[in-house]
Amino acid sequence: MGILDVKIVQDYIRMCTDGWKQGWHERNGGNLTYRMRPEEVEQCRLYFRTAGEWVSMGVTGKNLAGEYFLTTGSGKYFRNVALDPAHNIGIVEIDSAGGAWRIVWGLEDGAKPTSEFPSHFMNHSVRAAATEGVYRVIYHAHTPNLIAMTYVLPLTARDFTRALWQSATECPVVFPGGVGVVPWMVPGGADIAVATSELMKQYDAAVWAHHGLFCSGPDFDTTFGLMHTIEKAAQIWVLAQSAGQGKICQTISDDNLRAIAGEFGVTLNEAFLD
Repeated sequence: MGILDVKIVQDYIRMCTDGWKQGWHERNGGNLTYRMRPEEVEQCRLYFRTAGEWVSMGVTGKNLAGEYFLTTGSGKYFRNVALDPAHNIGIVEIDSAGGAWRIVWGLEDGAKPTSEFPSHFMNHSVRAAATEGVYRVIYHAHTPNLIAMTYVLPLTARDFTRALWQSATECPVVFPGGVGVVPWMVPGGADIAVATSELMKQYDAAVWAHHGLFCSGPDFDTTFGLMHTIEKAAQIWVLAQSAGQGKICQTISDDNLRAIAGEFGVTLNEAFLD
């Protein structure tokens, strides 16, 4: 048995492959991180190598000190994860101050965690605090229809949430709190990490203008499902706008949205309703 036989590693690799098959990860686009449970760390520890040097992230999350994360690699391709996991993904340990990482498995031959790791880490910190540790997954993908929406809609949480909720009946059930929106920012640094983490105090998903979508959740299925639902709703919105040349004859009304919420027992963010 090796580390690739450990279920959490297999599940992580499957999610990378699923994202690639959706067409969301051209070249080295997108990234995925997972905060490991203690028992999962122990299942993998036998395969850890001598840890490397600590690398500062430029951000700090004290509530995640000493945690371990599965992460995709910087410059690595999702399409290659299943073919060669050890060179394309890895496990990193966080130091006792919650401000630096070191590699303990994978990311062979000098590879490093995704350049978006600071953004992921800060948002793991926020979501862990907001959910009492339940949320463990952060996923970023280049979802084309949602990206297209960022060129034609005002970059506000209200505009995007309403457009998505009204595009598919399941949307208010899947993300009743709505989605946040981050204006275009240079990726990979502390600024976009901070901006996104502010939104993640409230939302499970944040749109990155002209870039993609950033989702969080308790497990792989929930997080992937959130990404998939939002992107499909965006596709419907783009198709409807294109087919109608901007004219919409009917839609899901606010009263309809409230009726859906009542039927499924979810609480909609009333700030996004008229």
